[in-house]
Amino acid sequence: KGKFVGSEVSGTIMARHTKTRSASDLLFHRLCASVPRLLLLCVFLAVLLLLILLTYPSYRSLLDVSTWYFLTPSRTSSEKTFAQSTRSKPNIVFILADDYGWNDIGYHGSVIRTPNLDRLAAEGVKLENYYIQPICTPSRSQLMTGRYQIHYGLQHSLIWPPQPNGLPLDEVTLPQKLKESGYSTHIVGKWHLGFYKEEYTPIHRGFDTFYGFLTGGEDYWTHRQAGGLPGLPQTWSGLDLRDQEKPVLDQNGTYSTHLFSRKAIDIIAQHDREKPMFLYLSFQAVHTPLEAPQEYISKYSHIKDTSRRTYAAMTTVMDEAVGNVTHALKHYRLWDNTVLIFSTDNGGRVDQGGNNWPLRGWKGTLWEGGVRGVGFVNSPLIKAKGRTSDALIHISDWFPTLVGLAGGSTNGTKPLDGHDVWAAISEGKPSPRKEILHNIDPLHPTRMIHPHPWSNETFNTSMHAAVRSGDWKLLTGYPGNGSWIPPPSSDRPCEESDDPPGKHLWLFNIRDDPEERTDLSEKYPQVVQELMEKLAAYDKTAVSPFYPPPDPRANPALHGDVWSPWE
Repeated sequence: KGKFVGSEVSGTIMARHTKTRSASDLLFHRLCASVPRLLLLCVFLAVLLLLILLTYPSYRSLLDVSTWYFLTPSRTSSEKTFAQSTRSKPNIVFILADDYGWNDIGYHGSVIRTPNLDRLAAEGVKLENYYIQPICTPSRSQLMTGRYQIHYGLQHSLIWPPQPNGLPLDEVTLPQKLKESGYSTHIVGKWHLGFYKEEYTPIHRGFDTFYGFLTGGEDYWTHRQAGGLPGLPQTWSGLDLRDQEKPVLDQNGTYSTHLFSRKAIDIIAQHDREKPMFLYLSFQAVHTPLEAPQEYISKYSHIKDTSRRTYAAMTTVMDEAVGNVTHALKHYRLWDNTVLIFSTDNGGRVDQGGNNWPLRGWKGTLWEGGVRGVGFVNSPLIKAKGRTSDALIHISDWFPTLVGLAGGSTNGTKPLDGHDVWAAISEGKPSPRKEILHNIDPLHPTRMIHPHPWSNETFNTSMHAAVRSGDWKLLTGYPGNGSWIPPPSSDRPCEESDDPPGKHLWLFNIRDDPEERTDLSEKYPQVVQELMEKLAAYDKTAVSPFYPPPDPRANPALHGDVWSPWE
């Protein structure tokens, strides 16, 4: 019985082995039969891949995992369309310098070395007929709204820290419009458009992120702003540096130009490439106080004027910062689809190291030295690069221009004063802008009135105002000090104006006479009349200036030693 059982088990094992061999042989024969089909499939896939590489716009995009849609969650057709459209929109980097003078950049013949700015301008388009406002707040408000400041009450002076004032909340801002087009929006640096209520601060005006300061200026190292009530000792002092809405307490001793450029680079490095980016880098430089790292000041030991020497150092730090930001855009593969704009906010302060030679006047005046600004655009998207443009462009033009570049619409805004000037910049076409209202300020102080042959029936010529139309510029009232100040390194003396005291009307042909040396008002009375009529028409559209008295509740001592909203 045992033998029988053993034989039975052995036979069973042999049978199973035979079956296993038969199954293996069958699988082997089937695989052999499939080889031609597999080879044919591989050849087909190789040909298909070759066709894709030959027809796809950029084979590098295939190597970018962010374009491999099969690795991401499935999207609806509308989501795919929106994602594709936002990826094609350019990144926008707007760099705004503060109090940067016409004669303070290398390509205008300055002794200050600005190799990065010079290179970017030379590669792109220099804007040599470009205008800003004479002081901080009005320029920034027009950049943000595309509208003249007479239309929302900010035509007088600026917003001081203790004032309960700000860019009106019913004004639509540039970042708000760009967000409608799918942009991420960031501001680094100076705001200066009001903060007495939280609603006036950047993250409530269209910016996703804010790292910077709310007032008009501060210490570059401690990030504290001194101030107080006008006419009284400026005894108030408080920290003015925020990350979103929280005070930044750990950057005492970090130079602000370095701090802001590093923050901008962090934003670039962390940017989600699925979305286009708007980065508004609003430097504190080169606004007072005059402060710079000693190693940069030492580079200008040959400049005898101490204010000019420190100002030059501050400019060089800013120039390096712009170079570092540009390098980051290239390093993180954003540059090829980026438009970079550089602009000053007003003319330089000649009493604080800045210079606008050979232009007349300086910051705070309506002369060319106060309102004609350094500006350029660089982008691989520019069609006609490496040139100088004399197209008439104003800071209010950036609003419709950038919204247009973003594929957006200006519908929903109040009537704009800006024009879309991208074709003028990119292709060299004529600018759609034909005139500029520099300002009308009824609160600006006047001086003793000198008689002239024009009556005030059309326009009150004692009022601080200026308009540019074509090549003509008319100024009325007291435009500010009208001297021509050469740079301190020059042997030329300061040239004082020989205008009689109380003179309050001038006419210049700016194309022929950009230095505003020859008043043509008596020679061309008809032109004077036409420009006064333009001023009168603008004045009819103006709202009353809003310039409230300071509020004692703004004192930082009441808010934890920090400049903060107080209502």
